Amino acid sequence: MLEVKGLTFRYPETETIWRFTFGVDHGECIAINGPSGSGKSTLLNLLAGFLTPESGTIRWENRLLNELPPWERPVTSLFQEHNLFEHLDVQTNIGLGIHPGLKLTRTQKEAISHGLVSVGMTGFERRMPGDLSGGQRQRVALLRALLRDQPILLLDEPLTGLDAEARTQLRALLLRHKAAGKVLVLASHDQEDRKILADKLLNL
Repeated sequence: MLEVKGLTFRYPETETIWRFTFGVDHGECIAINGPSGSGKSTLLNLLAGFLTPESGTIRWENRLLNELPPWERPVTSLFQEHNLFEHLDVQTNIGLGIHPGLKLTRTQKEAISHGLVSVGMTGFERRMPGDLSGGQRQRVALLRALLRDQPILLLDEPLTGLDAEARTQLRALLLRHKAAGKVLVLASHDQEDRKILADKLLNL
């Protein structure tokens, strides 16, 4: 279980203080609801370890995560910027998410191939990010996040910019991973995304 208790944060240039308390069990999705500037992305960055809270705790399976650097936390983040490496092709971008040295097993390479099918990107293995549309880049970034196979998935507007067919396809993919026991923390302005994916709502 992911447990967040009394987590507080304040940017130096503002007097606004954000406070977060919630819990999410295996196989659940919590949707963070609030207007722009309400702290949705701040919360995801705190969970990922990119920001340091003033107080409070983040625990996974009773293990305190506060002092762990981002790369040691059991989380994978998908942010709006996609963060693809522009000089590397699609397959390599995904592979780096699995192993930073690209030392992939045969099973992992097969997982990339099957994953590209699941997100409608078959045949795009050698394409460069600059040759992809925004929606295609989003699919690659989502697949990379899923194949990292961490128990907690942090999603910041994961389906923004996709057409209706792609949204339906990728919602189904996220539901399968949730059913397999993943914890999803979702920040989305889309009511349909929240309705379909979320088991609980955190209002900010």
